[in-house]
Amino acid sequence: MTGASAARKAAFDILLAVERGRAHSDDLLRGRAVDRLAEADRHLATALVLGVLRWQIRLDFELRALLTKPNTKLDDEVRIALRLGALQLRQMDRIPARAAIDESVELTKQAGHRFASRMVNAVLRRLAAAEPSGWKTDSAAELALAEAHPVWMVERWERFYGLDSARAICAHGQRQPTVVIRVPDAEAELIAAGVELEPGSLLSRARVVARGDVTATEAFCTGRVRIQDEGSQLVAELAGRGKAILDLCAAPGGKTLILVERNPGSRVVACEASEPRLRQLQERLRGLGERVECRLADATEWAEEHAFDVVLADVPCSGTGTLGRNPEIRHRLREEDLARHAERQRAILQAALRAAKPGGQVFYSTCSLEPEENEEVVRAVLAERADVKTVPPTERIEHLHHEGVLTAEGAERLATCVTREGWLRLLPGALGTDGFFVARIDRTV
Repeated sequence: MTGASAARKAAFDILLAVERGRAHSDDLLRGRAVDRLAEADRHLATALVLGVLRWQIRLDFELRALLTKPNTKLDDEVRIALRLGALQLRQMDRIPARAAIDESVELTKQAGHRFASRMVNAVLRRLAAAEPSGWKTDSAAELALAEAHPVWMVERWERFYGLDSARAICAHGQRQPTVVIRVPDAEAELIAAGVELEPGSLLSRARVVARGDVTATEAFCTGRVRIQDEGSQLVAELAGRGKAILDLCAAPGGKTLILVERNPGSRVVACEASEPRLRQLQERLRGLGERVECRLADATEWAEEHAFDVVLADVPCSGTGTLGRNPEIRHRLREEDLARHAERQRAILQAALRAAKPGGQVFYSTCSLEPEENEEVVRAVLAERADVKTVPPTERIEHLHHEGVLTAEGAERLATCVTREGWLRLLPGALGTDGFFVARIDRTV
């Protein structure tokens, strides 16, 4: 072998950068190094990166057991070469074992660890010869290892939602997420381009891509079709109608587009605190012209008071409801981070309530499963104000059904996701969506 394949080398470099905290995998997978690859290599590199990040906890467990000295501290490059080989042996049955092993050995050599390459070869050969383990899921600790999630996360989900729901959450986090698109008027065009579509789980305008590459179509490239999880679409649909609308944490802009679509003629302001993300937001919304105003603003410092009928605060959060789409989160997030997130989230919700007119509606949402970022944030803010009240989404769900926005089955299933306190909680996989939390809070005066 003269060198590792381009796809595996690209995956190795990305995983090394992630391991060392230099960048995020989603940014690197959209970068030039991957763009330069042939289409098949791009797909393989992406599958390898996301696969390793999904299964890393379990791969490391299996690999340690095969080391002569299990507690040996491995160099980053060696560890990543082992993970890549183990992923292909355990999770990618179309790749021959010999190719998986030889490529990992070559990656180790190219990284300057020629001596360690012998160990990589031996360990991966032992793994290839070993029978796959039978993984139990009778406790949170067993489930965490079987589904390659941090134990602390799974223990929390078991405590809050029960072991069966924790199993479903973890299973959703390990599956390749379905590609869901919003198709206002381009469905026939996509079908003609060879894209096979199926109905979404909840929304009449959502479609699941069953076959074909929607990103290669003209409709996608011109922005007339966009990839967006149904749960994300639903948040914007729930936000309702108004003459003046504020999207307080707007990037990347998918929800803003729905707000504009549903409110023709209204004033829509979209804000983002980061200049690079604001530029991305402006690029995505540029086709709307003067229908939306983009501003660089820190949501916690929003100064325009009593000005908007509807305020959407889709706040930055831990993202634990999106681990299937963003597997890297499970390795970066620490339990102590949740309190820091919650402090900023409370400040944003307070700003959103200041921005709402008397009688206005504020929609607080996250893609987190953690009570500190959801229920506890809302409760804390409600306790500090006498001029607000929480409003269950039940009536809004029925209204969206009558409008034809929600399917009959979608409306029925959503009604079961309303909590006792009148907030909407979507657990990953329960309705075919990522995990989301939504609370409506009205200004009474």
